[in-house]
Amino acid sequence: MKERQNRVRRVLTLVLALALVIPLSGPTVVMESGAVTQQEIDALKSDANQLNQQKKDIQNQLKSVRADKNDALGKKELLEEQIDVIQNEISNLNAQITKYSELIGQKETELAENEEKRQEQYELFCRRVRVMEEDGQTSYWSILFDSSDFSDLLDNFMMIEEFIEYDNGIMENLLALQKQIEEEKAELETAKAEQETAKQAQVTARQELKSQEAEVDKLIGEISAKEDQLEAIEANLKAAAAAADAEIKKKEKELAAQIKNVPSESGFLWPLTNYNTLSSLYGSRIHPITGKANNHTGIDIPAPKGTPILAAKSGVVVTSVKKGSYGNYVVVSHSDGTSTLYAHMSVRSVKEGQTVKQGQKLGEVGTTGSSTGNHLHFEVRVNGSRVDPLKYFKDKTLYVTYKGQKQRLKL
Repeated sequence: MKERQNRVRRVLTLVLALALVIPLSGPTVVMESGAVTQQEIDALKSDANQLNQQKKDIQNQLKSVRADKNDALGKKELLEEQIDVIQNEISNLNAQITKYSELIGQKETELAENEEKRQEQYELFCRRVRVMEEDGQTSYWSILFDSSDFSDLLDNFMMIEEFIEYDNGIMENLLALQKQIEEEKAELETAKAEQETAKQAQVTARQELKSQEAEVDKLIGEISAKEDQLEAIEANLKAAAAAADAEIKKKEKELAAQIKNVPSESGFLWPLTNYNTLSSLYGSRIHPITGKANNHTGIDIPAPKGTPILAAKSGVVVTSVKKGSYGNYVVVSHSDGTSTLYAHMSVRSVKEGQTVKQGQKLGEVGTTGSSTGNHLHFEVRVNGSRVDPLKYFKDKTLYVTYKGQKQRLKL
């Protein structure tokens, strides 16, 4: 009898040792700092809903304008506004897709960790049962009945109680882990489905963008042919140019201290790499839309849509806006008293107050505003007054198109 009691105690001691080697652990997951949350994705969705409402508002305005066949310029402006909204919508969806990818990665990691914990708990339970089986399937009741006296009975009872509590803990953790694994699998599938929805929405938005851009291209031709709009357009161009000048002076004054602290290079960098043929020079010319003589305030450099526009000098962005005849345009002021203007962009890549380096991308070539084709309208101001930009590029080989012929410029 004494030998059997000693053998039982050795078995229980071994089981207790196993329990101490692999402690119980519940299905807790500590989120790393910087981890993606569903709230971030929900915020992006909220922004997407606002963009969608903006698009609907513009579409309602377009319906009204389309009823007037003569208002081609109004349609072009509204379509350009809608193109801006669609581009923001595409960027928003791209951000959603990226966040979903990060969230899916996190969920997969959490799922793998909890499945590993579940396997550990299951193996622990199996080892406990195996030890008991190897001892001849000793039951807790037989251990109690084999007690030599009451004191021994109490000791055995307390020991058994600990193991019963431990076994119950294992089972509770296994059930909790299984429940969390099932929830994480469902969340993972939901995230994957929502990411796929965002991808499909992005495809639709890109198709819509292409369609709107094609309609703008068509309207450009209509605008050039409508004589009844020429007087109004000319008046708008002059008013927009005057407003832009006033805005530039105001912003330069506000940001004077910041502009002064950005060193300015001695020379100017040509703003379009690999495109050096001009369609319009500075000074008097026939306006491409109105067909009338006017004073051209800069130079026009044709280039394909999307061509990167580079900062001619280091400085501070004092204006980055879509407005008036310039369409999408950016103005950079430099510490030497000069400023450069880049107009008709399809996309602006910088914001007001941002410091930029010479050669940094400011945006992309387009045909927004009063424009009949993709090109960069480039201006240089000295202490607020416009000057011919070509005076700063005398060492560069440049050409101009005149009456369909390409000619080299003599600077």
